[in-house]
Amino acid sequence: MDVSFAAWLVIAVAIALANLPFLNEKAFGFVPLPPGRGGASPGAHTKHFVIRLLELFVLYFIVGALAYALESRIGNAFAQTWEFYAITGCMFVVLAFPGFVYRYLRKRRI
Repeated sequence: MDVSFAAWLVIAVAIALANLPFLNEKAFGFVPLPPGRGGASPGAHTKHFVIRLLELFVLYFIVGALAYALESRIGNAFAQTWEFYAITGCMFVVLAFPGFVYRYLRKRRI
C-alpha cells in the first residue's frame, strides 16, 4: 500500500467516524438504543450528549488503531508520547464539528 494512500485513508475514515455519533441515533451507527422516557415526541433525540461524547472517545481509538496498523504495515511504527495523543484528540474533535453543528446548532424548520 502506498504511503500517500494510507494517509488519505486514515483522514477519510477519521472524518467519517468523527461525525458518526452526531448523524444518527444508534450507538456506533448500528446498535439501537432504548427509546427515551417521559413520553418524548417521535422526533426527540434519544441519545444523550454524554453518550455521543463516549462514542467519539471510542471511535478516536478505533481510528488510532487503524492508523497504527497501516503504519506498522508500511514500515516501523514510531513510539508516540502524550503530546501526539493530545494533538490528534483535538484534531478529531475539530473533525467532528460539522456533525455537531448539524445536530445541535442548525435551525430546524417546523
